[in-house]
Amino acid sequence: MAFFSKLRERLTRSSSKIGAGLDDIVSEGAEPESAAPVQPAAPAPQAPIPDTPAKPGLFGRIFGQAATAEPRRELDDEMLEQLEEMLIQADMGVETALRVTANIAEGRMGRRISSTELKELLAEEIARIMTPVAKPLPLYPKRPQVVLVVGVNGSGKTTTIGKLASQFKAAGKKVVIAAGDTFRAAAVEQLQVWGSRAGVPVMTAPEGADPASLAFDAMVRAEAEGADLLMIDTAGRLQNRQDLMEELAKIVRVIRKKDPSAPHNTLLVLDATTGQNALSQVETFRKLADVSGLVMTKLDGTARGGVLVALADRFGLPIHAIGVGEQIDDLDAFDARDFARALVGLGD
Repeated sequence: MAFFSKLRERLTRSSSKIGAGLDDIVSEGAEPESAAPVQPAAPAPQAPIPDTPAKPGLFGRIFGQAATAEPRRELDDEMLEQLEEMLIQADMGVETALRVTANIAEGRMGRRISSTELKELLAEEIARIMTPVAKPLPLYPKRPQVVLVVGVNGSGKTTTIGKLASQFKAAGKKVVIAAGDTFRAAAVEQLQVWGSRAGVPVMTAPEGADPASLAFDAMVRAEAEGADLLMIDTAGRLQNRQDLMEELAKIVRVIRKKDPSAPHNTLLVLDATTGQNALSQVETFRKLADVSGLVMTKLDGTARGGVLVALADRFGLPIHAIGVGEQIDDLDAFDARDFARALVGLGD
C-alpha cells in the first residue's frame, strides 16, 4: 500500500475525524442544490418507439446531476465559529485555527459552499503552512555525520532510529548506531534487533553506564570505520525532570569535544497522541539540545493530527518524517500536500 493511502486510511480510522467534522458543519442547516424548472419543449412529430430507451440529452444530464449535487451552506460567522472550534479540538491550536479560518473566509463570506469545497480550501491552507517545513533529513559531506535523537519516554525514538538506519543503509550509506539509552535494557535490545535486520552495527555499554562516554566512543569508532552516519539514541526524558535534561546537555557537550560541529542533526521525536503537550516538548528540547528537525510518530493512533500544523506554524522547524505504524515502510518523508489532504479526508 502506498504511504499516502496508508496515511489517509489510518488518519481517518478514529471516530473523531476532521473530514467527518467538516461534513457535519456543512450539512447543518444546509440545503441541497436544486435546479431551475425546465419548460417542456413543443411536441415533436410522432416517431417510432425505439427498442431501447434513448440516452438523456445534454440538459437531462446536466439537471440530473444537479438533482444529486452536494448540499451547500452559506459561509457566515456561525459556520466559521464551528470550523474554528473543530480545528482547536483537532489540536491545531487557537492561533493557528483562527488564522486558517480567517484565510478561508477572506472574499468568501456569504457564498454557499459544499463540504468538498471546504475540505479543499482547508487542505490548501494546511499545505501552505506545512510546505516550508517539509524537508528531508539533510546529508552533509562531513563523515561521520552525527545524528542525535531525543524525546520523552514512549515517543518512538528507538523504532524511528531503527527505521531511519535501515532506510539509509538501503540507500547505500554506512551507518553506525549507538544505544545511548543505557538505563533501559529493552531499548538496547530493540535497537540490536533493528541493527541485525538492517545489517547495521549497534554499539552498546553496560547497563547504567555513562551515555555521554558511550556517545564519545561511538564517534571514535564511526570515524575509524569511515561511517557516513552515526545515530545516537538517548534515554526518554520528561521535560520536567531537570536531572535527566542536564544529562542530555552533558551528552551534547561531550560530543562537541570530539567534533565542535556535532551533532550535525538533532532530531526530536514526538508522539502525535500527546496533542498540545508536543509544543512544550519542542520548547524545552530546543533550549537543551538545539533541535534541528522533527519526526512525528503514531499519527495512526489519533484523529488529532492538527498538532503537526500547530508545530509548523509556531516553530517553523523542519519536519523530516512521519510515522503511521510499526513496520519499516510506516515511516516516510513528510509531504505537505499529501498530509493536508489525508488530514481532511480527501483523496490524492
